[in-house]
Amino acid sequence: MVKSNKKGFTLDIAFICLICMLPLMWLIWRGYNGDLGVNPIETIVRQLGVWGLRLLIVGLAITPVVRIFKQPRLIRWRRPIGLFAFAYILLHLTSYIGIDQYFDWSAIWKDIVKRPYITFGMVGFVLLIPLAVTSFNGAIKAIGGRVWRNLHKLIYLIVPLGVLHYFLLAKADKTMPLIYGAILIVLLGWRLLEAAKRRK
Repeated sequence: MVKSNKKGFTLDIAFICLICMLPLMWLIWRGYNGDLGVNPIETIVRQLGVWGLRLLIVGLAITPVVRIFKQPRLIRWRRPIGLFAFAYILLHLTSYIGIDQYFDWSAIWKDIVKRPYITFGMVGFVLLIPLAVTSFNGAIKAIGGRVWRNLHKLIYLIVPLGVLHYFLLAKADKTMPLIYGAILIVLLGWRLLEAAKRRK
């Protein structure tokens, strides 16, 4: 998800953090004004999840942008974007558990077992936890660079699980999940091509 950042919290990182917070602030504002539609709970849960997925995809896009446009400074953006993605997905899960299911663990377990989109989402979230926990310099030093890099390759499984979760969840209009899927294919395809070039 991230690389070690030795330059600290700079203006561009502060700006990225502000941008990442805007969707949550907008959702809170809509809730305050009673503008969450006929099913406010569904809107909250879904919007938090969608923004988490969007940020994961943006995080995946940073490396190609850095390499193609030769902007190495932008690599530092992966850490805040990745952590905000985790925060949105954590809020997505907790809002589902708390305000949608009212902490009915029996019903939640049935959802996980019987509904594939819930299953894929839960697996993706569990895999995301160690990435978030190790997204700090101290953790990188503790586990070692090689282990850290291998661990963070889980993102290539997590994001497809997120897209699949969204695709199966969408009941009628699957346009956005398909768009995200297409973007993901391009991003992963670029990485495969780069890996093939390095082997030559």
